[in-house]
Amino acid sequence: MENKAKQTRIANERIEILFSEADEIFKKNPKLANRYVELARKIAMKIKLRMPRKFKRKYCKHCYSYLKHGVNCQTRINKKIVLTYCFNCKKYTRIPFWKKKQC
Repeated sequence: MENKAKQTRIANERIEILFSEADEIFKKNPKLANRYVELARKIAMKIKLRMPRKFKRKYCKHCYSYLKHGVNCQTRINKKIVLTYCFNCKKYTRIPFWKKKQC
């Protein structure tokens, strides 16, 4: 059990590093950024780790390319849905959106 926790921690660290590198390198080399996303996904799949939400929304679910808002994707809020349109594969991703209630 201890080994699984260690693997998960290491995988999370590597995924975080890969996405930060993809963010930095995207302007110079978008193909390399897409490769970093591919590697991060492979790490998560190998360990059977769910990709963290903050990273899950940074790549296209259809073509797995790194998304940079305003450069290769378009994001709109329509009623209670966040629509992200990928310019590479021309497909939409719909994410439910709820405002937090103030108590």
